[in-house]
Amino acid sequence: MLSVCKKIFVVVGFLSLAVFIAACGTEASKISDRKQKEPVKVPPAASDKPKIVAFGDSLTAGFGLTEKESYPYLLQQKLNAEGYNYEVVNAGVSGDTSQGGLERVEWSLEQGNVEIMILALGGNDLLRGLSPAQMKRNLSEIIKKAKAKNVKVLLCGMLAPPTMGEKYQREFTNAFPDLADEHEVAFMPFILEGIALDRRYNQPDGIHPNAEGARLMTENIYKSLKPLLEK
Repeated sequence: MLSVCKKIFVVVGFLSLAVFIAACGTEASKISDRKQKEPVKVPPAASDKPKIVAFGDSLTAGFGLTEKESYPYLLQQKLNAEGYNYEVVNAGVSGDTSQGGLERVEWSLEQGNVEIMILALGGNDLLRGLSPAQMKRNLSEIIKKAKAKNVKVLLCGMLAPPTMGEKYQREFTNAFPDLADEHEVAFMPFILEGIALDRRYNQPDGIHPNAEGARLMTENIYKSLKPLLEK
């Protein structure tokens, strides 16, 4: 798994990612603190179709975007165009940490007829410098709760930069592939591959994808999601 992570660091830009996190961490933490005080809202299910729950933080919620620019909305359009009969539920909460996700996951899974969960949490744990070991335990519990309901999971990975320290970087980055192996779930190594650090695809804060970045993120997710889909 380490070789996979090393390959991704080369693609993203090893040193640039460190500068990116260092520059944005403080502001992102302020956003996270503010957003986590907002009430959790999960859109009601609109049909009896099999459901895909997009479960995550601001990257899922579509921070700074309109609803039609968010990745869950774009994923719904992609699925419709490809002839898949799924309903995508946006269960993203801006500022959410893995702990926050654990506290609300059962509610999100109570939509009825949920078949797949796209799990994309951990970025705010990183920005706050929270324990990778605790994050891993939280994500493990979320996966267990999903699998207990026979829900398939696509786990989306994140990367930690060298500025966090070698031990933190290693534990955080490796937590995701380790969890995928342990629980035998689908895995995509980096949800922001081809997006992070590129001004063309990010909002002015340098953290959240803009509309074009969200389209690229949707394509990233769809490629990893497709093997789990059924027609």
